[in-house]
Amino acid sequence: MAHREDSTSLLKQKGLTPTPHRVMVLGILGNSPSPLSPQEIFATLQRSHPMNRVTLYRILDMLVAHGLVERIQSGDRAFRYGLNAQSPHAEHPHFYCSHCGSIQCVHADSIHVQVEDIQKTFPGLIQRMEIRLDGICKNCLRNHKGKKAGNERAAQKP
Repeated sequence: MAHREDSTSLLKQKGLTPTPHRVMVLGILGNSPSPLSPQEIFATLQRSHPMNRVTLYRILDMLVAHGLVERIQSGDRAFRYGLNAQSPHAEHPHFYCSHCGSIQCVHADSIHVQVEDIQKTFPGLIQRMEIRLDGICKNCLRNHKGKKAGNERAAQKP
């Protein structure tokens, strides 16, 4: 979703006025390859479209309430935001790096969970499912290996 018209259209479909701020926030989320923290969204906005933090949080809450954006729980007790699966964004799990705190999208075909099968044995109504994998991302693993190799080389020097 790279175009302003897409954000405007999604807002109108939900009965929301496509204000410039709302369009910008939805566009930032739609162009991101992974869910973003409010701080990351705010920093992106400040470069070209200044907005105060309270306005940003109100917009995020409104977008979540109207089903355009998902609030995703991360392992650091903070939230990240990404387009809802009903938007032009397929439902998929996320990976949380417990070392650097990043969240990455995992391809939808990587994990197969049938909500219908769970619903057969679970007495309640499942309305939303969020799958998060926790671990260490490839960048942190690579950096850790690089530091470890450097430390080993330094230890070997006389």
